[in-house]
Amino acid sequence: MFEVIERKVFGHHPPPPTRTIGLNDKLPAPRRQASGSSSESEEEEFKKVESLPDMTRSSRRPPVVDCHNYSEFNIHVTAYTSTVAVSGHTVAVAHNHHIKVYDLSVSEAPVWNIDSRDAGMDKLSGFRVTAMEFRPTLNATDRGAFLWLGCKDGSLLELDIRSGTIGAMKPIAHAHTVTHMFRHGRAMVTMDDAGKVLVFAPEPDSTDDVHLVYTQPRVMRIADKQEFAKLLGGQLWTSTRDPSSGGAVASTSRGPIVRVYDVFSPGSTGRSLLPTEHLGAVTSGTILPSQPDKVYLGHEGGHVSIWALATNDGLPMCEEVIKVSTSDVLSLEGVNDRLWAGGRSGMISAYDVVPRPWIATNSWQAHTKLPVLRLAVDTWSIEKLGRLTVYSIGRDEKLRFWDGLLGTQWVDAELMKREAEFSTFRPINVLIVSWNLDSAKPETLTGTPENVNFLHDALKSVHDPDIIAFGFQELIDLESRKMAAKTVLLGGKKKTPDGAISEKVSTSYKKWYDRLVLAVKMAMPQDEPYTVIHTENLVGLFSCIFVKNTERISLKHVAITTIKRGMGGRYGNKGGIVARFVIDDTSICFINCHLAAGQHHVRQRNGDVAAMLEEKSVFPESDAVEEPLAYVNGGDGSMVLDHEVVFMNGDMNYRIEHRRDFVTAAIKAGELETLLAFDQLLREMKNNRAFRLRSFLEGPLTFPPTYKYDRRSNEYDTSEKARVPAWCDRVLWRSREPSRVEQLHYRRYEVNVSDHRPISSAFRMTVKSVQHEARAHVKGEVVARWKQHERTLLEACHRFFADQAMV
Repeated sequence: MFEVIERKVFGHHPPPPTRTIGLNDKLPAPRRQASGSSSESEEEEFKKVESLPDMTRSSRRPPVVDCHNYSEFNIHVTAYTSTVAVSGHTVAVAHNHHIKVYDLSVSEAPVWNIDSRDAGMDKLSGFRVTAMEFRPTLNATDRGAFLWLGCKDGSLLELDIRSGTIGAMKPIAHAHTVTHMFRHGRAMVTMDDAGKVLVFAPEPDSTDDVHLVYTQPRVMRIADKQEFAKLLGGQLWTSTRDPSSGGAVASTSRGPIVRVYDVFSPGSTGRSLLPTEHLGAVTSGTILPSQPDKVYLGHEGGHVSIWALATNDGLPMCEEVIKVSTSDVLSLEGVNDRLWAGGRSGMISAYDVVPRPWIATNSWQAHTKLPVLRLAVDTWSIEKLGRLTVYSIGRDEKLRFWDGLLGTQWVDAELMKREAEFSTFRPINVLIVSWNLDSAKPETLTGTPENVNFLHDALKSVHDPDIIAFGFQELIDLESRKMAAKTVLLGGKKKTPDGAISEKVSTSYKKWYDRLVLAVKMAMPQDEPYTVIHTENLVGLFSCIFVKNTERISLKHVAITTIKRGMGGRYGNKGGIVARFVIDDTSICFINCHLAAGQHHVRQRNGDVAAMLEEKSVFPESDAVEEPLAYVNGGDGSMVLDHEVVFMNGDMNYRIEHRRDFVTAAIKAGELETLLAFDQLLREMKNNRAFRLRSFLEGPLTFPPTYKYDRRSNEYDTSEKARVPAWCDRVLWRSREPSRVEQLHYRRYEVNVSDHRPISSAFRMTVKSVQHEARAHVKGEVVARWKQHERTLLEACHRFFADQAMV
């Protein structure tokens, strides 16, 4: 018999029960892991978050385009059952047996509203349009005039847009529903759901356009029921989901299968390809003009697979898979040098695909939080409109046009380079004090001079601060269920108009609030009073921000909120308090945070950071009638990174990755610089390209680690856990113009009433005031330069479309 003889006590808990197993006895079945508790699945989720494209500098301003005389807002596109074709000002929308044709150069109402029964198409059994595409013409004036229609019964028709009449018809060209239609050079390709493909191509030496009736199509057979199909690089790419796995590819296999057909070479057969890993079904595909030797496929599950076309055997090969979203990629389009992707939330994002991770240069709400069902480039828009237009169709049943060259972003970037020509600047001083209290109360600041004088010393650490931000963590005992529950129920209540904290909140918060107000009053000159403009609490987190009264008149857009990160965002024991205001025309955001604990939980901390920085609608949108000049990246102030300057402080919990004896020896020897290479936060900022704090700065760490101390002593943790000392408490900042934020000091204080030492950092900031008339003059010059640059880009795009036989 084998029996465990000794079970050691862990902390104050009783030892776990023993189990006796006889020799040769069958081992019991492994205990099933509780749902949602898998550390492996959590680790995988954090890896996915880290690999997502960097959104920290993306512009959220929609790239609207003004090339039409009338708006597209009144064009209704019934979701899933309508089909759309666009050419310049012309938009054709077919739904069941109705076809509406719009000319946005003359009216927002349809110029033709065709009912199949009135147009003589009632002879076709069960007539319903299921696919459309404009056919090519050699005569430039005829381009966009002839629209091919594919029908549910397999018939093909040609609609003359100018007269609103059916000019040609090929009944039952397909025996099944026509699902796709493509234009390629001078040819047209139609495809049905049974796998029959018709290729209509004129003779090479012919000067006649392809004709629905007189051009004899060549028939090709492909796999049936292909849900995705698109001509890419002159080849037909198709894919469908696996019906045997309930609509998804089995997770243990590579998939889905992608089939590629050379439909323009008689006798060629299709080739089946597999991605490098298991992915969701293919939803979309495209080629980037800047990378014509690669195909990008969008997948359910949020992935994009990248396929090389220039291979030794000529067979496309999947070379990389990129995770771009936590939900499905529903639509994809290569536009100039950006990859545009539409998802389920109604957002369209444009990615720079050269760096790793990818960088989202633009991301905007296009379809009111409903799925973006289609993205497409109007390749004829360059010659017809002098613009490169992209159109999107959403589940909101709207069609929207966008500027494919993102001209607004280019103008914004150039304006920022000339900001000094239309702005005046002045300095202000900012003081940030951060401390994990370990539930210490203000009355415990007794005994040593460092304890008694702490608040006064911190407030006097910088001369004449205009803004004072206190950020505390663990103000209450997070191990106390009673205190935490009380804060959850009562915390976050509305504050009084003067910023004072509500009486309903726990007395612990009230005591610290009163102590801070008194400390500021005692430390600062009586003739320069301060006012509390922000207070907020979140299960131990507490923020209190003072502003000098002389600056209050310059403040606007004042707001504060909380972001929970504990228990997957359901509990506020970890998370942040986010405050903001605009002073003159400069927006400032303060984040007081407490990130995931644990020596090795770097990914969880990184996930907390990403969630807070990329949280949507943290604040109300700016109510500015004109451009919101105080905010950056095309933002409206509703997200953290919309703000020109962001300060982030708190117990970030990043540790030193080394043995305790090595760390303590280095501290005693005063060799702090030897520890910097092992600091998790500095490592992430240096080595992890996906880390969301890479764009932030931090001053030199010249003080010893602030965690973890025995209370009322100068000794690092002597408990059984013997934690490794670490710089858990930090102050970081980010500025659109780095030169406009100068750190004056970064230090710690020898207060011993908590297991953390408090820190402070002071900054001299430059804020701007915009002179609107001068800005308008400079903007006029920048827009004129953009028009010249736009012409160069349009010429390059047109060459690509010609090379790809898309025009």
